[in-house]
Order: sequence, then C-alpha cells, then structure tokens
Amino acid sequence: MTCRIAFVVFPGFQQFDLAGPMAVFEVARLALAGSYDWRLVASAPPAVRSSAGVAWPVQGLPRALSDLDLVMVIGGDGVDAACGDATLMRWLKRASRSGARIASICSGSLVLAAAGLLDERTATTHWSRSRQFATDYPAVRLQPDRIYVREPAQRAQQLPEVWTSAGMTAGIDLCLALLAHDHGEDIAREAARQLVVERRRPGGQSQFSPLLELQRPDGRFGVLLDEVRRDLRQAHRVEDLAARACMSPRHFARCFRAETGATPAEAVERLRVEAARAALEGGAVSVLRVSLDCGFGNTERMRRAFLRLLGRPPAAFRPGGVAA
Repeated sequence: MTCRIAFVVFPGFQQFDLAGPMAVFEVARLALAGSYDWRLVASAPPAVRSSAGVAWPVQGLPRALSDLDLVMVIGGDGVDAACGDATLMRWLKRASRSGARIASICSGSLVLAAAGLLDERTATTHWSRSRQFATDYPAVRLQPDRIYVREPAQRAQQLPEVWTSAGMTAGIDLCLALLAHDHGEDIAREAARQLVVERRRPGGQSQFSPLLELQRPDGRFGVLLDEVRRDLRQAHRVEDLAARACMSPRHFARCFRAETGATPAEAVERLRVEAARAALEGGAVSVLRVSLDCGFGNTERMRRAFLRLLGRPPAAFRPGGVAA
C-alpha cells in the first residue's frame, strides 16, 4: 500500500530539510515500486520561496485529508512566521484528527507545537531552537539531545503518531526509521547504503551543537554556569545550584529548564563532557586524571556520559584514537 505524503512548506523553508527526506523516500520507491508518493503543499500556492531564494511549485493545503497517510512539516528560518499562519494552524489541527501520521523536520517541530499537536507529548528540535521551544511551549516534553523522537499514537485520546527530528541531516535519520517501521530493517539499511549514510547514528545532537549554548550571556544563569565550569570537581547538586541562585530547588529547576532547554543535571553533565573532550583532544595523557578533573569521579562514569552524549568513548577523542 502506498504511503501518501504531504510535505508542508512555508516561505523561508530550508531546502535541505525537504531534499533529505524526499531522497530517502525516492530511494525506497525505486526499491519498492509504489511504496511512497508525495506532494508539496502550502497555505499560499502556487509557489513558495525557500531561504535560499529558490521558488518551489506547491499545491494548496488539501481540503480532503482522507488520502493522506503522512503529513511532514519542513523547518527553516521562516518557521516563526509560519507559527502565526492561522490557515496553516487550522489545517494541521484537522490533519491531526484525520488518522494521518504527523512528522516534522528540524525546527518544523515548532509549527507542530504552535498548532497544539505536541502538548503533553515528547518531541525534539534543532539544538539552536531548544531554548525558544522550551520557553514558548512548556507543555511539550522536549528532549533536546535526541536525533529524532517517535511518539506513538494514543487512540483513546485520538492523538496521532508523531515523529520529530533534530536538524537537517537528522531528517534523514527520521525518514530511515520511518522506512524501517513501514517496510522492515533490510530496506532501510539498503536505502542508507544508497545514500551513503549511517542507518543508526550514534549519540545525540550534543555531538554537533556547541554544548555551551546553555551559557547565553544575557541569560540569568550564565554566571552560575561559568562558576560550574571553573570548578567541575564539585558535585553541583541541584540544591546547591539553587541556593547560589537564591531560589528554591523546584523553582530553580523549572526556570533553568525553561531558559536552557536542559535540566540542571543535564547541563552539568554536558559541561563536564565538553571539558573532558577538549582535554582529551588537547593531548591529555591520563584518562583517569581527566575524569577526576572534570568531576566524573572515575573513568567508567565518564565513559557512559561520553557514549550517551557523543556516541563514542573517551579514547576515541585522544590524538590517534589511542585507547586508555
């Protein structure tokens, strides 16, 4: 059975956010004739200009939704204006009730959140938008380090299956996972081979983002994070951080997550991983010494943190990748 896709674009969308997913489904269709079909739709046809300045021909938002199986919102610089597009918001709400799966690429998840489709559900977005997302849509359970997130359908509440991805290339990861879900792991691996990408990418998007986007200079927690970074050997429990910020632990944790997109514990771990990574790449001789200096306490805890955030063990970041 053909999966009928509507790629939703808006003025200022990112072309790669569209081209990557489209390439996955194109390769799948070559391997499995009739497996996928798609069209580009927007609230202002007949053409929409991308952030690169290229105008793409599009159809209007379909009135009949029964012939759509997947609605995928593309991201890009124009996402903020798209969040205020009342026509698009109404259509997405209708689409979510039609039985179609819903997905977004990169910052397109903000459009889904603006339409109310992610409330009380788990999602991710591009790391550069995490703080904005957490502030504007606190009802969403944001997981800022995930490459992509699949939120299963909740039939009793009439909530659709929703997939969100972290960035441009993460859209390919998401679509390969969709392909595996629809047609099995073998076809997904073959598509990845044709595209010369990894079927399953290790680690989260922290390996690509500057982790210390957390330290926005004008943010209220910038000074506190600088203090943490200068003395990573300390435990930096949430109670201690809250006291230094003159806040209750609960209020501190809530405000910290809203501003940074991470919990205090996640932020401290990221700061430690970034410092340890820099030390190892700089030629530090002893992995044990790095683990102690950066507050991990032992090499095993550091190894687990590296695998969780970077997808590779500490030894991989030493010059030549020499094991400890």
